Amino acid sequence: MAETIQIEVVYALADRQDVIPLTLAAGTTLKQAVEASGLAGKYPEIDPAKGKFGIYSKLAKPDTVLRDRDRVEIYRPLIADPKEVRKQRAAEGKAMKKGGGAAEGAEE
Repeated sequence: MAETIQIEVVYALADRQDVIPLTLAAGTTLKQAVEASGLAGKYPEIDPAKGKFGIYSKLAKPDTVLRDRDRVEIYRPLIADPKEVRKQRAAEGKAMKKGGGAAEGAEE
């Protein structure tokens, strides 16, 4: 087993992404890699203790031990809850159908 591992820590924003390549000791956890990247200091919204993280697009726990060539991804919080947005769209669609039928009947 290698004594060091090569990884990347990535944080994507709306207009760009920061990719930090790191060489760390074997046995390093995901949380330790995020801390070592320095991204939490650069972006105060990143919280290594409470944030959501993944390895190659799969959600991973902060205590996950990393392997050589892993890509650690730091996820931003959602702006809106997808379930609520779908409910609102569905409610608007029902209102449009009801309202649209009455408007057509009024024109005749």
